[in-house]
Amino acid sequence: MTRLRHAIDICPLADLSDPRAIVRLARTAEASGWDGLSIWDSLGLSMGTSAAEPFVALAAVAAQTTSLRLITSVIALARRRPQLVVQAAATLDLASDGRLILGLGAGDDPGDFEPFGESHDAGARLASMRESLAIVDAGLRGETLEHRGESHQATGVVLGPRPTQEPRPPIWLGALKPGGIRRAAQWDGWVAVAMSEDGSSMTMTPDDLRSKIGLAEAERQTLRRAGEPFDVAVLGVAELGGGVAGYARAGATWWLESLSPMRGSLDELEAIVRSGPPA
Repeated sequence: MTRLRHAIDICPLADLSDPRAIVRLARTAEASGWDGLSIWDSLGLSMGTSAAEPFVALAAVAAQTTSLRLITSVIALARRRPQLVVQAAATLDLASDGRLILGLGAGDDPGDFEPFGESHDAGARLASMRESLAIVDAGLRGETLEHRGESHQATGVVLGPRPTQEPRPPIWLGALKPGGIRRAAQWDGWVAVAMSEDGSSMTMTPDDLRSKIGLAEAERQTLRRAGEPFDVAVLGVAELGGGVAGYARAGATWWLESLSPMRGSLDELEAIVRSGPPA
């Protein structure tokens, strides 16, 4: 069984929209044996609050830590221009000496789209994401971009700077449905949300996870990539799921311990972090 790594997962809303609070938790996490820090991508409007910008917040974390992996969980590609995602991700990977893991997804929060006249239609979001993924992948590899799609175009350009990691930082996809999991299997990892929307319960059991990992493994066999590394990152609250051992046995390689303002004050969240990764 692959060693399970542990990250604190920041829901950067309300008090946690202050990047100084995120840096405080990051420094405590590094001192307490955690392997990484992940962060959501949201404007916070649907929750009636504000949110920290993930790339900027992670840059602040990079400046105050030396070993934590920096994980986006996940960047909503359907509301971001892919060339700017390439630029931000490459810059962050350089600034952190190669610590970035780039989690990407289509985005699913109406408040991030509709107030700005942008479509929240699922088909449109997925189509835009698929085009963006091709551009982000090629852009981070330093390839000349030649893309003409319905949502995005790029003609004869090379984006910079070049990231530290070669050929590019790992790309994980967030997904819940079978089609999305199979799509994630085409990349370097899958981010699975195992808890309910309100954070009060775990809705994905270890047995559920094992079954879903089977979908990814079958797809990777088809792609002849079964022997290559593939991460499965599970986002949840350890104490609600009876610990993390069952998820590790099911095939998870990362546990993302959810920290949100709903779980308590900043002092209370820091106490959770200081107690170290769940056994």
